[in-house]
This record gives sequence, structure tokens and C-alpha cells, in this order.
Amino acid sequence: MVLLGETFPNFIAETNIGEIDFHKWLGDSWGILFSHPNDFTPVCTTELARVAKLFPDFQRSGVKVIGISCDSVESHRKWIEDIKAYGELSECEFPYPIIADKSRKIAVSLGMLDPAELDSNGLPVAARAVFIIDPKKIMRLSILYPATTGRNFDEILRVIESLQLTEKHKVATPADWKKGQPVMVLPTLSNEEAKATFGDTIKTVSVPSGKSYIRIVPQPTNAENN
Repeated sequence: MVLLGETFPNFIAETNIGEIDFHKWLGDSWGILFSHPNDFTPVCTTELARVAKLFPDFQRSGVKVIGISCDSVESHRKWIEDIKAYGELSECEFPYPIIADKSRKIAVSLGMLDPAELDSNGLPVAARAVFIIDPKKIMRLSILYPATTGRNFDEILRVIESLQLTEKHKVATPADWKKGQPVMVLPTLSNEEAKATFGDTIKTVSVPSGKSYIRIVPQPTNAENN
């Protein structure tokens, strides 16, 4: 299994748009690879429709999106019509590819199988995994949901925005942060370094310990995708 900070493994796979080399497909973009247990299942249909709705937002953030399950390319192509109907999407081409992993090779190598959820043949299906990969092909985030719990893709988009912001600036994002809200100076920056970087915009929060580690600044305005 790949860990945070490691290079995300490359693979060749069949999708509903043809064969892809994953690293070449990503190119210089950020990427999200997300798995779903089965085609023609209710929760998965809501999820893939939601990702299709959010696709313009992912594009604006310079993020490529791709799905994966243990079903066939033919199954994916038929199911896409249901997804488009459920999501009230236009009749145009589906906006992102879905990988066919019938052999479960990719799912096994990435630790995505859910032993508690079996298909009609008694084989484990993919859990709801999410991997975020940066342009250097480094894995920056992984989340693994059980098959019964649908994901919040607004949160995944929020994480992307945080990762891209903190990649470029010496800040961190607090709990429940949303794009445009204040951020926090990294604790590794001394007060002198922080002042040189952020000037008089720093607000230090007073706490009982007397330590000045909670330093808040406006979100930098020259970040990518602002």
C-alpha cells in the first residue's frame, strides 16, 4: 500500500474511454482517484452523479478525476446512462473516465477491498477509497469509507483547495476552513519570519498557556485558482 508522501504507483488500465497509462493520463495535473463498490448500486450512483455535477469546480482547480470499480468496461458504459439520468445531466459525453478492474489487481495493490462487502460471486468489492495525487505523482491524501457510507465530495474539493494553498504558502488551514477564510501561520515559522512574510496582518490569539502559537492571517490572495 502506498503511504502519504510516497509516489503513487503507475498502472495501465481499461476504462470507458479506452486504455490509459495512469501517470501519463495525469500529466502535470493534480488528480483524484476514487473507487466505488459496484455499478448499478444506489449510493454509488449518487456519488458519481455528484462528481459529474462538481466537475467544472475540479477543472477550475486543475484537478483530473477518475473512478474505479471491479466491474467491466461494458458495465460502466451502460451504468453511465443511469448516472446521467439520476443526476439530470445533459446528454453530452460523461465528463470523466471510470476504470474497469475486474481482476481486482489495482484494488488489491492499493488496499481498497472491503472484506465485509461481497459481490454476487462472494468476492470482496472495493470500498469507497479516495486518493489525491499532486503533479509530482506524490500521494497527498487518502480516505477509506465503508461501502455503506457515501462520500461528501464538497469536502474533497475543499481539501484540494487547502492542499494547493498550503503547497504555495507557509500557512495551514484550521478546522472547517473554506476558501477565502483566514488561515494560520505555520508553527515552524518564528515570529520574526512570520512578520517578514505576512507583515502587520498577523493576529495572535491569547491563550491561558501564554504561548503565541495561534497566529491568524488572511488567506494569501495570489494562490493558484483564486
